[in-house]
Amino acid sequence: MDMKRRALATGVAALLTCAATMPAMAQGYPSKPIRFVVGFSAGNSIDSVARIIGQHLSTKLGQPVVVENKTGANGMLAATEVARSQPDGYTVLISNSSTITVNPLLYKKMSYDAKKDFAPVSLMVSVPFILTVNPQKAPIGTVSTLQGMLDLAKAKSGAYSYGSAGMGNLTQLSFELLNGMAGASMTHVAYRGSAPAQVALLGGEVDAAFDNPSAVPKIKAGQLRALAVTSAQRWHELPDVPAIAESGYPGFDISFWVGALVPAQTPVSIVNALSEAIATAVQDPAVKARLEQQGNIRMFGPKRFAEQIDKETAQYAEIIRKADIKLD
Repeated sequence: MDMKRRALATGVAALLTCAATMPAMAQGYPSKPIRFVVGFSAGNSIDSVARIIGQHLSTKLGQPVVVENKTGANGMLAATEVARSQPDGYTVLISNSSTITVNPLLYKKMSYDAKKDFAPVSLMVSVPFILTVNPQKAPIGTVSTLQGMLDLAKAKSGAYSYGSAGMGNLTQLSFELLNGMAGASMTHVAYRGSAPAQVALLGGEVDAAFDNPSAVPKIKAGQLRALAVTSAQRWHELPDVPAIAESGYPGFDISFWVGALVPAQTPVSIVNALSEAIATAVQDPAVKARLEQQGNIRMFGPKRFAEQIDKETAQYAEIIRKADIKLD
């Protein structure tokens, strides 16, 4: 009888050991290099965040993280590649919000379904846009406040222009939301990216633009003047620049995020393991400082990230409808 009890006890212990090691096996991810696919060129905010997080994960997880830039079609080429990859957690899309929230609202033919083809892993950084004017270009360049610019725009409907990073880009949506809230009408001029739009503003081709953090050095050097930021609160990099929401337009809140997504069928255990590893980046002061240079740190896990995507998609759909923005 004792031997039977001992055998039974041994069997139960073995089962408990297996049960205990199952989560550990899931947490054994990764066992080979991870590939970050970025839909935009090297050097911009999305790429910078990808490389900062990639370096952190290499150290944290003990596996290389390789960043690959697959540019084109506002991130759609990269998104398509990741959507069609193996759902094993080794191919990760590092995306901006437009690729996931705006593209599906504007393009009739999509090679991926943003809702069905991806599992959100982590929202990492939220980046405000900066409303900038050229101080060398009168009259808008001479104003020092957001309301001063809007008063000029309302006095001469359509006479002043703003540059965007492309038709349907969040920089256009931000300006159209502001136009609608203020009752102004500034003419849209689309460029092929944020860098050309900034060059156009510096060259006097347009009167204003919503720029990204790359404008900060030029703002501090006096080449551009910042009138407001699009986030709900002020941005730590420009503490003296008010938020649009505090400048007479409460509720204005648009930023572009940088987030990580994987193919939809990726096991939940892997999604969670990757999300938790990314979140530890803020525990390293050096990594945290580098991320803060890119925007506001927002380490949202899978559920909260998914909710943010849904919320923004609905918000942008309404802006697009009201502004009647259409792409052929």
